[in-house]
Amino acid sequence: MSRLPLFAALLLLASFFLSPLAFAETFVPGTGVKIEQVGDDFENPAWRYVPNGQKASFEQDEQQRPPGGFAVNGRWYESAMRGQPDVVRRVKTPPGGLPGSQGAMLMATRLSGIPGRLSGEQMQDDLLMGVKGRVGRPIPTSWQPSCLVRVHLPAFDQWENRTGASFGVRADVRGPSRKGEVDSYWPGMFVLFRSETSRKFKTDYAQISIRARRNGRDVPGPKIMEPGWWTFGMSFTADGQVHFYASEGVDDLTVDDHLYSSFPYGSQCTHFDNFFFNVANWDNGKTWSTPWVVDDPEMYVIPPRGQSLANLIHIRGKQPSRQRNVRRASHARGQTTARR
Repeated sequence: MSRLPLFAALLLLASFFLSPLAFAETFVPGTGVKIEQVGDDFENPAWRYVPNGQKASFEQDEQQRPPGGFAVNGRWYESAMRGQPDVVRRVKTPPGGLPGSQGAMLMATRLSGIPGRLSGEQMQDDLLMGVKGRVGRPIPTSWQPSCLVRVHLPAFDQWENRTGASFGVRADVRGPSRKGEVDSYWPGMFVLFRSETSRKFKTDYAQISIRARRNGRDVPGPKIMEPGWWTFGMSFTADGQVHFYASEGVDDLTVDDHLYSSFPYGSQCTHFDNFFFNVANWDNGKTWSTPWVVDDPEMYVIPPRGQSLANLIHIRGKQPSRQRNVRRASHARGQTTARR
């Protein structure tokens, strides 16, 4: 046997084992046991978010401006890295939502940059759904966590008339970087707007963009030609892969809704800290973002053999303060802006 065929065979074998899908099979977000301490259904008419002072802008000027905004029910808080959307409130569930749902959460922003200073650029605000703080610990990927949410895409004439990123569904996770250092990074999916006012596009539509490949570049996803409800989800396998799912409508996700799997930025995810949303706009003081409505964000885990949810939940008595959670989260994210 010549060396060339042997080399080709070894190369083929290596390419198989280096392929992301060769490491572990994906699973559908929502599989396993729901963590009731995490997530929200927005059904309480008294649901309220407290802005609590000027927003943070750590990413731009290293200012956190504590104590930070929070939801009265303790399930949401302001990002200390970028700050919260200007509007966060409970609204009536838009038509076509989950059966029986009476409430959902609206997010919109206008002044998305440094308070009192207009950048004239695309900026974004973040709203975090507490996971680590409410569970009492980060969720190891050995527990195979997954997150999902229903997102309402309004009629295209209600969108900020700008081609670019408008909304993000993302996870705050940690894992070793290519340099071997444990680092925070933020895989997720963005909803991009393609405006007919741009020379590149003949009609308005949206498109999903997945973050990210091993090299950090985004992956183009499905085009969305009609507004309405979509379901987004991510699952995390024990080998550190992230699996991205999305489907039109509010039905549960299925295996057919799988879009992509990867080790984003070349990292192997070891811990899940938080789930969060981005709301982006052009920070010119005039232009409002697209009004984004979400409903029923949820977290699930698949307990390792011989364990139950009781082994994961570490909250005993009083929960860790929201303010300490914000500081820890902002410190971690502030160290890795290259992978934001």
